Amino acid sequence: MEPRAGVTKQDIREKIWDFMESHNLADFPRPVHHRIPNFKGSYVACQNIQQLEAFAKTREVKVDPDKPLEGVRLLALQSHKTLLVPTPRLRTGLFNKITPPPGATRDILRKCATSQGVRNYSVPVGLDSRVLVDLVVVGSVAVSEHGWRIGKGEGYADLEYAMMVSMGAVCEETPVVTVVHDCQVVDIPEALLEDHDLTVDYVLTPTRVIVTGCRRPKPKGIMWCKVGPEMLERIPVLRTLHQRQQQAGKDVSLQGEQRCLQEAGSKHTALSSTVRRSQDAVRPLEGPVPAAHGHHHREGSPNARAPPAVTVHITNLPAGARVSELKRALRERGAAPLRLTWLGPRRPALLSYRDLAEAERAVTCLQGLRLGTSTLQVELAEQLGDQ
Repeated sequence: MEPRAGVTKQDIREKIWDFMESHNLADFPRPVHHRIPNFKGSYVACQNIQQLEAFAKTREVKVDPDKPLEGVRLLALQSHKTLLVPTPRLRTGLFNKITPPPGATRDILRKCATSQGVRNYSVPVGLDSRVLVDLVVVGSVAVSEHGWRIGKGEGYADLEYAMMVSMGAVCEETPVVTVVHDCQVVDIPEALLEDHDLTVDYVLTPTRVIVTGCRRPKPKGIMWCKVGPEMLERIPVLRTLHQRQQQAGKDVSLQGEQRCLQEAGSKHTALSSTVRRSQDAVRPLEGPVPAAHGHHHREGSPNARAPPAVTVHITNLPAGARVSELKRALRERGAAPLRLTWLGPRRPALLSYRDLAEAERAVTCLQGLRLGTSTLQVELAEQLGDQ
């Protein structure tokens, strides 16, 4: 189960998911692909949290809603600790506080620890609530003995932690625990980690309690330049935090906005000179910007045509790529175009942006973008014109 050279996070995820399914280590819900995988022996692994002094001392614990963490949620309730569970995909808020009915039996507590129990026996906890979490328990697809963690790729655990930092609910010393099968403990190249990635202090498996001794700093708060406008739109609690920090005068520039791209300024200058020399080459590809974007028309000339859209080429699309996957990736990177022309997998996709600055920002934001195992090549159309 050791990763090969040049491996990506997605490569490691796929290898873990495939291994767990092919060796019948997975448990309901199946298949485990694209999930935090539940596994046979998860309750045994969860029981090992009782060996941690951090768990014995904690009064308020945040546990993710993933199925393999159900045993930890049950132990927290049985130990009369305050249990906070994030709202799935943060749709309606940040946390729910699980509140078992008075005199709850063991069977009722078991129900409270399930996803249905989170819905039926909880009350929402708002951003203004006084929350001080003593222990954080997250799910993982893969984790290393050094504490490097890989989730399922949607970033919610990292975001939840960053939001807790922003509201003062956790600090650098707050222990972070994950619960996995032994096969999910693999070597992970540290080069794959990014500043917003959450690391863990303890790894619990059915056979081991691993103290990682991780010294890599945990996220200091929300890195807004990693947050796309679409994510902000679909997560109300994130939008509220963004507004509050903006009002407080903090830099909350989103992914793709100019302040996040200052380091790329010299690259922009070089691209600009190339584009200005051959901007007319774009006109046959895309034509004028549609009338819906009329604010680009010349002042005082209501019938004037808008300037031509600037086109970005994306090549090296894998054979199985779908346009929906590309659209989602563009939105997540904050680089959604005015128009996307899809010519099919292994052929270039054409992205139209309203002006040069937008196209340059998109090129920068999309560097290193991967679909499947392919790293996409992203270039302004003019760079390809003479080839």
